[in-house]
Amino acid sequence: MRMWWQDLTQRERRTMTACFGGWALDAFDVQIYSFVIPTLIATWGMTQVQAGYVGTVALMFSAMGGWIAGALSDRFGRVRTLQITVVWFAVFTFLSGFATDYWHLLVLRSLQGLGFGGEWAAGAVLISEVIRPTFRGRAAGTVHSGFAVGWAGAALLFTLLFSILPQEQAWRVMFWIGVLPALLVIFIRRYVTESEVFEAVARARSATDHRPGMRQVVRIFHRDLLRTTVLSSVFAVGLQGGYYAVVTWLPTYLKTQKGLSVLGTGSYLAVIIFGAFCGFLAGAHLADWIGRRRTFLLFAVLSTIVVCLYTLAPIDNALMLVLGFPLGFCANAMFAPTGAYFAELFPTEVRGTGQGFCYNVGRGIGALFPAFVGLLSTTLPLGTAIGLYTAGAYGLAILALLFLPETCGRDITQATPSAKDELPPLPAAAPSA
Repeated sequence: MRMWWQDLTQRERRTMTACFGGWALDAFDVQIYSFVIPTLIATWGMTQVQAGYVGTVALMFSAMGGWIAGALSDRFGRVRTLQITVVWFAVFTFLSGFATDYWHLLVLRSLQGLGFGGEWAAGAVLISEVIRPTFRGRAAGTVHSGFAVGWAGAALLFTLLFSILPQEQAWRVMFWIGVLPALLVIFIRRYVTESEVFEAVARARSATDHRPGMRQVVRIFHRDLLRTTVLSSVFAVGLQGGYYAVVTWLPTYLKTQKGLSVLGTGSYLAVIIFGAFCGFLAGAHLADWIGRRRTFLLFAVLSTIVVCLYTLAPIDNALMLVLGFPLGFCANAMFAPTGAYFAELFPTEVRGTGQGFCYNVGRGIGALFPAFVGLLSTTLPLGTAIGLYTAGAYGLAILALLFLPETCGRDITQATPSAKDELPPLPAAAPSA
């Protein structure tokens, strides 16, 4: 049986490999923090509220980084921006290992967040423009599965280092190892080329001596794109708010509420992460088979049910281990089509700006959810706080989806000199799910 990726060209495969690697290493660096929260609470006396603030501020800065990188990718190219963001987040992850107190770490993680958000924005638009419409959903979703790979790498490193080193040293070593993703830039520089659709637009701009400036950045707020921008942003808030409310606090929940050891926490997370990897791949294929919106809606509902069971129901640890797989599967399957979907909603000239802004505004506002969970956990059990905020966030995502169009099969590989030529049709009423 011939697999779909065998039909990709060498250029498509190399681009997909680079973006997969970037997202995996990005996730590796970002997820390190979730594993060291209990140690920082113990060694620095940092409160759960402060721990939530560090996670939240980093994600809010990643929203800023995504918008900036998206705009830069529309002006200077997707590949060049991708290289810069990879080096940026790797360097500031490394420097986080030298933090001496809460405020120092807060600043370094905030700066790391700029690169984290920027890498996704540049990579997502690149993969969407290079891969043909037939395979775009599967390719984008497979690239997203790199998040599970990076998450697994962080979990394995956590289990290893905290088993052989004192926790006061282990957390610093984890951050120092986070500099390794910078090596990916060597591969990108040698094997990955700019998307043809961007180069065509760049040539058209050169012919008219037009360079995108501030007007280009705010183009996504003009009347013909405003509805798409607002609804996409609201959807992204719900999508990411629910996800980060769970992911940021899950290791702490397992250790402090369920009393699991380092090895026990790693085992539970291994099941969840494996489910996440499978979920990304399943969501990737479903996005091309049944459409982007139906895939989002299906897994938003399933994620809400599973998260509520995992955090609110009185279940024992054995059943939690079993539920870990569907928890990781459903929550991450919903992310699989996002790169393709946001790219298909915006025209070429502002695709990076639109995609980077909407997805990362969702990340920035959604980043408040870990802080809200930390605050609510001072009056309610941590599991209850996680469940309530996650359910509310996914409900918001479902509401926004009801007013967004389906884009499966839309051809975005044909560049046009004017953004207006590619604008997606805006429905007069909400389309059926």
